Amino acid sequence: MSSHREAPEISKDPVADSSDLYAFVSPDDPDTVTIIANYVPLQIPASGPNFFEFGDDVLYEIHIDANGDARPDITYQFRFVTELRNDRTFLYNTGQIESLDSENWNRRQFFSVTKVDSHGKQTVLAKKLPCPPCNVGKISIPDYEGLAADAVHKLKSRETVFAGQRADAFFVDLGSIFDLGTLRPFQDKHLVGQKLFNYAGKAVNATDQTNVHSIAIKIPLDMVRRDGKKRVKADDAAAVIGVWTSASRRQVQVRGDDKSGEVYVGPQVQVSRLGNPLFNEVIVPMAQKDKWNSLPPSEDKRFAEFVATPELGGLLPVLYPGLFDNLAAQNKLKKDRADLLAILLTGIPSGLIDGFQNNTGKVQADVLRLNTAIPPAAKPNAFGVVGGDIQGFPNGRRIADDVVSISLRAIAGVTLPLVDKEFKPDAAAALVEQGLSIKNVSSGLLKKFPYLGTPFDGFSVPS
Repeated sequence: MSSHREAPEISKDPVADSSDLYAFVSPDDPDTVTIIANYVPLQIPASGPNFFEFGDDVLYEIHIDANGDARPDITYQFRFVTELRNDRTFLYNTGQIESLDSENWNRRQFFSVTKVDSHGKQTVLAKKLPCPPCNVGKISIPDYEGLAADAVHKLKSRETVFAGQRADAFFVDLGSIFDLGTLRPFQDKHLVGQKLFNYAGKAVNATDQTNVHSIAIKIPLDMVRRDGKKRVKADDAAAVIGVWTSASRRQVQVRGDDKSGEVYVGPQVQVSRLGNPLFNEVIVPMAQKDKWNSLPPSEDKRFAEFVATPELGGLLPVLYPGLFDNLAAQNKLKKDRADLLAILLTGIPSGLIDGFQNNTGKVQADVLRLNTAIPPAAKPNAFGVVGGDIQGFPNGRRIADDVVSISLRAIAGVTLPLVDKEFKPDAAAALVEQGLSIKNVSSGLLKKFPYLGTPFDGFSVPS
């Protein structure tokens, strides 16, 4: 979670595992959109001498759909190259790293950025941009924040990019949720004394003090909107974009004894993708998760049945008897959940929520939909749209949005009245939460791009 180890095969390939995707209007630069794609999840900070890095053999991509056909109108491709400076040492660094070109930094990574338009035309925007090092410790890297800031690159083509290690800001009580859907604080409030739930305690952020590798890009809004519009209204279809990320590997890779040491054969094959958080994690059946990772969003109609009748929606009345009677009655009608189909696969149309829509048309696709005409909220609500904050998830996804609780509330029936005025959500539905917030992320966040906090170092967090 949100998409950490969400499918059997990608769980064996963390370098290509797309773990989280964020898309939001930049709070400090509202004429731009920021997209962050995280990979290589659940990094233990103390990991030397072979610290984590991007894969030189992985093609990382961020896709943007501007017209609702679930096909990319813009794709940003990121490719990485690793260089070893000293072949006579086992160390990652042989002294303090005080700059991105330090002689003491032995294993460095660089990346290129290529932009691909809807016709397949490729334009290389930048080559050999340096990544920052992994955060070894204060002795090795006395000013990590300054070093990471130097790795933020403003391109001549107007985008700003960063690629490197960051602290994972996703928060989830993984242990309790996968222990038969137990929500510790929710259980404390409502189920004290029931034998099925006989343990209590505070929620635990299972991903805290772990790192990820992030690819972040900040793009002027006129570059991502349909027809290049600089100013649009929230009800204009041109205001809405769809975003997803992917990772691909060569179909065949042959290692040889030539100078390069590697020979690549065959086309790129997609092995990971991510749009809405938790989609493959808790919607797609185990037997189809790897298949889902290999397909483009334009094929997601084949998974619509699992959105229409979510497995967790059927489990909640069983796991929490007496608290979801209205949901249980709704389940017995065997009606498709039109609210979830809209939220996850087509976007929410105009007229259901005052001042808001992020509809992309009839094509069913799991993409993160963002209405770019809605400005950043002065006082963000972590529960996003279901908490009355239309700038939050499922309108894009901000870093501090509690996407686990939002998703659970939606599945529990909070959003059903949008499409069925007769349905009354159970009182418990609006109270479902995992008991965590961005305050449970020890690293904190930056107030400027790339926003994710300083990665934890191996000296301070040894295990």
